[in-house]
Amino acid sequence: MRVNLKNMPVLVLNASYEAISVISARRAFTSVMKGIASVEETSGVVIRTGRLTLPVPSVIRLLEYRRIPRRTRSLSRKGILTRDRHTCQYCLGTELPSRLTLDHIVPRSRGGGNTWDNLVACCLQCNNRKGDRTPEEAGMPLTKRPRPFSVHTSRHLLRDSAIDCEQWQKYLFYENLPAV
Repeated sequence: MRVNLKNMPVLVLNASYEAISVISARRAFTSVMKGIASVEETSGVVIRTGRLTLPVPSVIRLLEYRRIPRRTRSLSRKGILTRDRHTCQYCLGTELPSRLTLDHIVPRSRGGGNTWDNLVACCLQCNNRKGDRTPEEAGMPLTKRPRPFSVHTSRHLLRDSAIDCEQWQKYLFYENLPAV
């Protein structure tokens, strides 16, 4: 079986064990081989070369602490859809990114701008139903108030991406709850 290292996600931890990003397994191998990082967890998948059998990492940790600057993310369609988890903020329907639209909470015709606070992901049906009205006027309340993309948003997205990966959960502060 052929393994595509570009599509396998690897969680990156700072030297302090703080989760900072997700990268491809290929890039993780490069970091480990250069001595920049060490492998904390493996995925169970191995790759074989002529002389070596190497386990593919699932979690790596940087050997030296890296200060992560607080970045402000520029406004973009991709950023809005990522922040809203590709879910309509009116009906909570999940759509493919290509089928979602962006809705202005305060319509542009009424002075609403293109800002993090005024744009939400919206399915085509809800966007058409809301039209040129505010959510209150249309009787379509938002499920949550939109906020700018921040460090906290990034951490929540990291936690959401770890739902299917038990090895990541202990680094992202999940509690092991007993099964009901």
